[in-house]
Amino acid sequence: MIFFIMGGTGFIGGPLIRQIIRAGHEVVVLTRNAALVESLPPQVTPVVDDPLRPGKWQEIAGRTDVIINLVGSSVMTRWTKSARKEILESRILATRMAVEAIPTSRAKQMTLINANAVGYYGDSVSTFITEKAPSGNGFLAEVARRWQQEAEVASERGVRVIIPRFGAVLGRGGGALAKMLPPFRLGIGGKLGNGRQWFSWIHMHDLVKALLFVAEKNTVAGVVNMCSPEPVTNLKFTRTLSTLLKRPAILPVPGIILKLAIGGSAEIVLKGQRVFPEILKSAGFVFDFPTLETALRDLIGDAGSSSAKHLGWSCKGGG
Repeated sequence: MIFFIMGGTGFIGGPLIRQIIRAGHEVVVLTRNAALVESLPPQVTPVVDDPLRPGKWQEIAGRTDVIINLVGSSVMTRWTKSARKEILESRILATRMAVEAIPTSRAKQMTLINANAVGYYGDSVSTFITEKAPSGNGFLAEVARRWQQEAEVASERGVRVIIPRFGAVLGRGGGALAKMLPPFRLGIGGKLGNGRQWFSWIHMHDLVKALLFVAEKNTVAGVVNMCSPEPVTNLKFTRTLSTLLKRPAILPVPGIILKLAIGGSAEIVLKGQRVFPEILKSAGFVFDFPTLETALRDLIGDAGSSSAKHLGWSCKGGG
């Protein structure tokens, strides 16, 4: 198959591209930054253009088998009025452009895999959230809901649409773990807020494996939760990470302090959802890192070493 990846030079894009190439598929990557083309594997066909605007890239995308859209500005920032607008519009516009790239008449079936997030469920009090759960409240839930609605328009064109709702992605060199490691390695980490909020996460290796899995499995469509089958509380995450790093974690960060420091985006870590990947499990997907301890051991080792391997130079785990 030929994959067209939007946002392929980001945190998830690199490991995903390598996973797809290893599986023997062709990859075309759309990027706005021509300087990043050199960092792509030689097997990749690069396309330099803007995913938020119509362009020649849409003709190329329309001739492929699978479009994977990972475009979206970071939510880990202070949610000013302009930041909220960028967070929402980057996702809506990129998705709209992806849908418009799909020809109304095609000789073959196409698949659109359009990223989403477990923030869709809001600050849920449910003890067991599956793909059947309704949307919650709050800014992130609204973004995820509108993001999904934009992608589902593609189904009107006879396209198989998959909405992967990502948990917090744990990988080397970026994401949530990169922000957490420095204070924990210094022994000044701690729980956030009361620590009882749920944390739904997934190892990068399992995430890119799951994305390829649903792309290749034609019976899967619709919403797919992409998170570990064993979510943990923030307190459990804190204790596990500090134990593996062999550092104390005795400096909790009160919710009010975190809100003052980073504003509205504090709700990402102060509120949570206990999400389960029921669709993946029922489809036969097997997690290589189902538990937090196995995931963190793979990513940082069991002694918090700062060796090259643990900083992201090991190819194991797709980091």
